[in-house]
Amino acid sequence: MPALRAALGAIGLLALILAAWMVYLRAPVAAVFWLCVIGAVLVFAALFERVTYKKLAPRKPPPDFTPSAERFIDPATGKLVQVYVKPETGERVYVDLGTAPPYKNHSP
Repeated sequence: MPALRAALGAIGLLALILAAWMVYLRAPVAAVFWLCVIGAVLVFAALFERVTYKKLAPRKPPPDFTPSAERFIDPATGKLVQVYVKPETGERVYVDLGTAPPYKNHSP
């Protein structure tokens, strides 16, 4: 995924550079506007995704954290994750519970 994030960020930067060049060439405002919007969204998404996802903690958090009802399988690692929350601040910790159990399809 780091390669995809880098590629999206690079495409976004290229779109912003192209928009600046089009302003210099006095291109139509609509074309410049949409290039700026697309470029900004791609750059922001590449940066935002990198900052927001936290690493999995290998063990349980301190006692002031309580387990929430939220559990999921981390798509990057395939591990089962338990979310713990600190009620006073809302801080969240993602704890690695190990390998996820195999999926059972109960369809008819």
